[in-house]
Amino acid sequence: MEASRFEKGSEALAAIDGKGGQAVIDSLQDIAPDLGRWIVEFAFGDIYTRKGLDLQQRELVTIGSLVTQGDTAPQLAVHIQGALNVGLSKEAVVEAILQCAPYVGFPRVINAINVARTVFERDSEDSDKSKD
Repeated sequence: MEASRFEKGSEALAAIDGKGGQAVIDSLQDIAPDLGRWIVEFAFGDIYTRKGLDLQQRELVTIGSLVTQGDTAPQLAVHIQGALNVGLSKEAVVEAILQCAPYVGFPRVINAINVARTVFERDSEDSDKSKD
């Protein structure tokens, strides 16, 4: 039996964003649970599970898209962590953000780099804690 869109989306979300993605979905339960379900079903169940791009490529495209929109720091942080979770290096994430500079301008790229710095620092702290 084929998995439902929600089941496929939940699996993809967990593989990419781990606890961060689920925290976003959980944060919507009291005010807009349908929005959380749509994110799981559509973004992760329908889009992220398509053939043609691997998860690393999808995260790079997502990061670039969020940088161009501006004012997406929370979502950008989740997807930068997701990029690390699927095996992208910090250097690749930074390069993807820098690639946006000629197209969206320095302020949005600076803001995105600052989000990346915060995620990288948190990721390093989490790695240090897991070694203890």
